[in-house]
Amino acid sequence: MTPSPNTHLQLMRQAVDLAHANRQQGGRPFAAVLAQDGEVIATGVNNIIASHDPSTHAEMEAIRAGTRQRANPSLAGLTIYASGHPCPMCLAALVMGGAQQVFFAFDSQDAEPYGLSSESTYQRLRLSLTPPPLPITRIDTGIRAEQLYGDAAWPAA
Repeated sequence: MTPSPNTHLQLMRQAVDLAHANRQQGGRPFAAVLAQDGEVIATGVNNIIASHDPSTHAEMEAIRAGTRQRANPSLAGLTIYASGHPCPMCLAALVMGGAQQVFFAFDSQDAEPYGLSSESTYQRLRLSLTPPPLPITRIDTGIRAEQLYGDAAWPAA
């Protein structure tokens, strides 16, 4: 079953709301929702500050929780909704696991003014996203980057 555009927006908004909550709790403003056919399998937030582990990105945490819960390392048929465009590590895990597609709310240009861009990592690794290794689509949630990454007021629910 293909999720409707409204379902995609709801799942993307869930990821952005989780990222905001993580930032409010002292974490980095990133979160991800792993879903199958529009149903949430697992979620994850960036846990680097609390864990002191550079691999605990939101997408990685959602992948770990989802594959454990399913007792299956394959991401075939699964979609990730990430608050930020996946970094090379997260994108590689999604590709290697066979994820179906990626949706994201903010890209590296949005994150750059806040010191949260992964563009320099892509450049240092000499990686290009042209063509993308799997479908990667931006979804506008109506939230602005300065609301998630900066000090602009968060919109009322």
